[in-house]
Amino acid sequence: MKVESLHPADQLIRTMDRIYRNGMTTTSGGNLSIHDENGDIWITPSGIDKGALKRGDICRVTKDGTIFGPYKPSVELPLHASVYEKRPDIRAILHAHPPALVAFSIARVLPKTQLTVGLYGILGEITMAPYSVPGSQALGEGIAAAFEKGFYAVVLENHGVCIGADTMHSAYMKFETLETTANIEICARMIGTPRSLQESELDLAHACGSTTMDDFSSHEENPEEHETRRSMISMIHRACRQKLFISTQGTYSARVSGDSFIITPHGMDRTCLEENDLVLIKGAMKELGKHPSRSVMLHKAIYDSHPELNSVVSASPPYAMAYAVTNEPFDPRTIPESYIMLRGAGKISFSDVYQKQDEAVDMISDRMPVLICGNDRILAAGDSLLNAFDRLEVAEATARSLVSARQIGEIVRISDTEIEEIDKVFRLT
Repeated sequence: MKVESLHPADQLIRTMDRIYRNGMTTTSGGNLSIHDENGDIWITPSGIDKGALKRGDICRVTKDGTIFGPYKPSVELPLHASVYEKRPDIRAILHAHPPALVAFSIARVLPKTQLTVGLYGILGEITMAPYSVPGSQALGEGIAAAFEKGFYAVVLENHGVCIGADTMHSAYMKFETLETTANIEICARMIGTPRSLQESELDLAHACGSTTMDDFSSHEENPEEHETRRSMISMIHRACRQKLFISTQGTYSARVSGDSFIITPHGMDRTCLEENDLVLIKGAMKELGKHPSRSVMLHKAIYDSHPELNSVVSASPPYAMAYAVTNEPFDPRTIPESYIMLRGAGKISFSDVYQKQDEAVDMISDRMPVLICGNDRILAAGDSLLNAFDRLEVAEATARSLVSARQIGEIVRISDTEIEEIDKVFRLT
């Protein structure tokens, strides 16, 4: 079911619950609104627990200012009304105080949106609005002026962030993506200097990222494919819960048989995916009417070159991505468990990901199942869905420990002699 088909009040409740569960607002923080086709503004109430909103709590404010509902609308109503007046194309507004973006707002620095192609493609350029008292007309006018310039995301000085979009679902996806971008940059700054992509690199990615595949229409799903779809959806939702995937980022695939595999679709909210949304690839053809991830040809190349690999997952978790957007090396020889699972982790430059894909494919192996793709993604492969997921999860956990260790003291890695002992005991050679 499309979220946009829900009643405005239900959309607001569902979105606020998602924001709260993901730790991107507090009990009293944030407000959402939808501007409907009648000109009414549906908005969250003031002073009501954001972790337990009910349908009847939502306020409706008509064009003449009449308020319907048991509570007062959010004190930020003037902000919402000002933006809708200036930008008729915006039909939903999300304002919240997520920790990473608040960090940027109180430092009065904009996060870098060009850290990866995927993130920038969702966000585009962002701007900052000057500080004003919450709920004031001045705040609303300042933010509306920023939106009037064509932006969809505005960081508020010492306040948080405001996102505008054509739907509430789209606003949430932009919001979550921007908070993820901020988290990646914060992690990167803890170990080195984050690097943004140049315009020429963005152009390269767009030129290489468009894939045209012929469709096949006649297909009867067999038990193996059905089970693979079911298992994939379970793992994709798990990846979202573990903060490895977000609504707009994360690709999973699994081999079915021979030259066939199933992969996540392009542009769909990962948290809401269902079995039928996944795309079956046969050779160089795709399921009729479906659009596979833009990484489909990379996944296909890995399967073609590595018959021992049955699943590939790529994502942008913040701690591992800190190593993708800086020049710092990622070395998993931290604890035996990390080394056993990851062995080695390769790193390839952004341009080589797109211009020398064969090299990236050749680097993937049982001894190097994780690839850090510069300013792009973290790639993990395994002999099963669970194995690939486990390797991605371990890579993120290892990166988190490394980033934290840098704040404590000098990192001491497992020595070569100790590595040889682990190889022998666990028969890794």
